[in-house]
Amino acid sequence: MPAERVGVWLERVVNALEIVQDLIVISLCIGLFSFMVLQLREMFLSLLPPLDFQVVTADILFLLILVELFRLLIIYLQEQRVSIGVAVEVSIVSVLREIIVRGVLEAPWTQILSACALLIVLGALLVVRVWLPPTFEGIDPEKRLSMRRKLERELRNHETSEISPRVIETVNSSNSSSRHES
Repeated sequence: MPAERVGVWLERVVNALEIVQDLIVISLCIGLFSFMVLQLREMFLSLLPPLDFQVVTADILFLLILVELFRLLIIYLQEQRVSIGVAVEVSIVSVLREIIVRGVLEAPWTQILSACALLIVLGALLVVRVWLPPTFEGIDPEKRLSMRRKLERELRNHETSEISPRVIETVNSSNSSSRHES
């Protein structure tokens, strides 16, 4: 009995911490969205004459970085995981933005070389992530996690008998294909 109480208590603490963590991420989303609105205003003001191409390009790229970060937070809220692909994409755009803002001709060659090396590594990470399975068993945990979350959401919203056959079929096919791959 005491072990069961500890287990229930521990589960409640973990659930409470997950709720607090979700609230933190939601507040980050609200703050980021507000900052994006302010940045959009700045971008439109930079389009007024006299037009500085470098400033306009930097503002647009910075806004795209903010949008991708917002997307990363939304994915985290929906699936309780950080999308490595989106994080790498944000990193690539950030490096390219810095190169464009500083200008290739004005930056020291060591910084350009290190930025190129970082871009090659990030590009390779994107390619490797797409081609190779993330685990040794050949199971894509992100796909399975997404399916499990979708099924859990549908279970919470409806009775078991009302689950859409498409969701059950997708989960079953995902499980059977993962068994065939291992």
